Amino acid sequence: MRGPRRRLPALPALLWLALAPLPGAPGPAARAELRVRVRLPGGQVTEESLQADSGSDCISLELRTADGALVTLTADFRQEVKIFRALILGELERGQSQFQALCFVTRLHRNEIIPSESMAKLRQKNPRTVRQAEEVRGLEHLSMDVAVNFSKGAQLSSHIHNVCAEAKEAIYTREEDVKFWLEKGVDGSMFEVLPQTSDLPDLQRCKLCADRWKPCICSYSLSIEWYPCMLKYCKSRDAGGKVSSYKCGIRSCQKGYTFDYYVPQKQLCLWDEET
Repeated sequence: MRGPRRRLPALPALLWLALAPLPGAPGPAARAELRVRVRLPGGQVTEESLQADSGSDCISLELRTADGALVTLTADFRQEVKIFRALILGELERGQSQFQALCFVTRLHRNEIIPSESMAKLRQKNPRTVRQAEEVRGLEHLSMDVAVNFSKGAQLSSHIHNVCAEAKEAIYTREEDVKFWLEKGVDGSMFEVLPQTSDLPDLQRCKLCADRWKPCICSYSLSIEWYPCMLKYCKSRDAGGKVSSYKCGIRSCQKGYTFDYYVPQKQLCLWDEET
């Protein structure tokens, strides 16, 4: 497997302003919002919103994709939960509603993204600069084989109630992540295993299914085009020659995801068709 592809570093995009707290001393709770201009794969430029709340220990990123979908990523560090939401424009001429909402909930691993406290300290040097990620991380392909009950989802993360309000019947996660959360004491009654091809031999991928009213396995892809994925550290030497390191900036990344999940009818997955 290939390692991450690297792009040439972008021009200095963000400036670290606040000093890091002393070891063992938590910094004051802070909220911050940052808007950056990022370039999409087709060359279009869009605005991405980044919000951080160190008090609730979460961050949120939101951007509009080239096809008009609104994609949101919420990282709940306290609960180790990551929530992707997509608001997809519907095809009215094909009987769909104005938009369709999807939520994908996965485990948040350490070092995937910088901490909320660090995010809250970022400022831009030049807000008009178009940003491009310094590192392209590999595509992640996830099989979302479990449904999450919206009314009980707050036990998993309090952010599900707000983020997934438009997707009450379309919240998905993975069985392997469910096992991790169950070990942490989360109530298992909020999860329901979805039908798979092993249960229904006739179950096809939606792009191969000719009947719009038959169940199938849908596939949806999204990309977070720019996000702070790592902290950068610089070194300094005091008068006595002792070397110490301090936080002095961030490294930016881009990462794509493809989610496979069960739908009761292909009508709910019209974007996933053979071309």
